[in-house]
Amino acid sequence: MNARRPSSANLRARRVCALALACAMPAAAWAQAHDPAAHAGHAMQHDTTAQDATSGERMSRGTMAHDDAPPGASSPDAQAPKTPIPPITDADRAAAASSGHGHEHGRSVFAFLMVDRLERWNDGDGGEAWGAKGWVGSDAHKLWLRSEGEREAGRLADADLEALYGHPVARWWDLLAGVRTTFGPGPSRTAAALGVAGIAPGKFDIEATGYLDGDGRLSARAEAAYTLLLTNRLVLEPRIEAGWQARDDRARDLGVGLSAIEGGLRLRYEFDRRFAPYLGVVRVRHFGDTADLRRAADEPVDETRVVAGVRLRF
Repeated sequence: MNARRPSSANLRARRVCALALACAMPAAAWAQAHDPAAHAGHAMQHDTTAQDATSGERMSRGTMAHDDAPPGASSPDAQAPKTPIPPITDADRAAAASSGHGHEHGRSVFAFLMVDRLERWNDGDGGEAWGAKGWVGSDAHKLWLRSEGEREAGRLADADLEALYGHPVARWWDLLAGVRTTFGPGPSRTAAALGVAGIAPGKFDIEATGYLDGDGRLSARAEAAYTLLLTNRLVLEPRIEAGWQARDDRARDLGVGLSAIEGGLRLRYEFDRRFAPYLGVVRVRHFGDTADLRRAADEPVDETRVVAGVRLRF
């Protein structure tokens, strides 16, 4: 059976519909592209998508920074102090300030005794000398005892004994006040004593004391020593001592002014801190009226001694 062929009228109708459809599609696309409302909606949708993508990227980066960070690493927020540091107040400064002598006073009682020099020399007529000091008490209050003296040719040449009250007045320094009694040739003298003892800059041990006896005689004595560690046990100690008189004391062969200077250099070996034998050289020189009085008494004015002794500490 033969297929029925379309008529010429139908063919023309189909061609007109196809042409109209082809013309309508580009016009609709052009209108959508140039419609402001449609363009704004598209831009809003695009921005929202971009923001979501950016937020997701940031969130992803933050998650990676916390999850994938190496051990011990911290974020900037973690490095910031959790609690702000408060400003320093006057009360804080007062609490941090140290006391004048560098430590707090306690009530415990301690005791200390050291025979610093116990020595002998064989130059000339020979002789012996000693120097000792000690204290008992607390950090704030101490009773000091000091003594030194010499024997020459078997007789007492000079000696003294001091009893002093000590109280700290500055870092490493004590104020001392008490009495001193001197012995030896001539009458004994008792005098009031006032002085200081401590450690000067450079770690020099310093003692300086003034004395006033019942007859109004004023005198003073100062001593400085330095400890030089050559090894853990071998110690070299230079020491110098000077005496001064405000007026003559002819009964004790002491003249006005600078009476004498004694300088010594001692090398000791510390088996421990309690026992240390030593060897040393000591030079004694008298001056002024004191030297004249000693010459008149046929006593030496300038002496050099080689000494051997021991230092004891308890």
